[in-house]
Amino acid sequence: MYIRGPRGRSSQREANLNGKTYSRKDEKRILDVLGRGLLKDFPNPERIGCPGADVLKKIASHDMPLSEAQNWLDHLGSCSPCYADFKRFAEAHELRRRQMVLAVAAGILLAVVVAGWALVHKRNENLMAQTAVLDLRNRSIARGAEANPAEPPLEISRSVSHLKIYLPVGSSEGDYAVRISAPAEKMVVTTEGTATNQQGITSLALDVNLSSTNPGLYILQLKKVGSEWTSYPVRVK
Repeated sequence: MYIRGPRGRSSQREANLNGKTYSRKDEKRILDVLGRGLLKDFPNPERIGCPGADVLKKIASHDMPLSEAQNWLDHLGSCSPCYADFKRFAEAHELRRRQMVLAVAAGILLAVVVAGWALVHKRNENLMAQTAVLDLRNRSIARGAEANPAEPPLEISRSVSHLKIYLPVGSSEGDYAVRISAPAEKMVVTTEGTATNQQGITSLALDVNLSSTNPGLYILQLKKVGSEWTSYPVRVK
């Protein structure tokens, strides 16, 4: 119920009443009216003049414009059974609303987790594709600048940017010099790294750039500081 004032103000109020969204102020006003009526404790066992469950559900779930809901406020304020139904419907509506909010939040969280997992997985795939593992543990050791011609060559793609070298059994941790050279002793890669031992395997991780290297047969050479070079055949593809 409202008092018609100046035309502009009345039009604004009518627009507000015809909207389907209740403001917190409107909802508080409805609850205040209901509360004052229920203080009089009006039982209505025969449910005379009651609007019916559908109307009460629409009011409780804010699906009825306030201009229509106002027609029932006086009755709701003087009928305890209707208020009990309204209260039950309102609580059920609030529960559904909270469940929906939680479902949306859970969906957003799940989407973020899946997207993050996909990003990490793709990054790991790219890293694996760019990493070549050279296992020297079962290779015979050829000391000096020449590789053992009887050994099948290791293989490296020109697209790799990381090398993971498993050193021969018994190799110690520490600093190593590493180089890849052509048969004419032209150096293709010259770098250094620190070998570490994990779970009984001594390995060396290196960053390399072979993008400009021609495919062919090369020599991989390693040397720990204070020791001599060991050589292994390697094929760049």
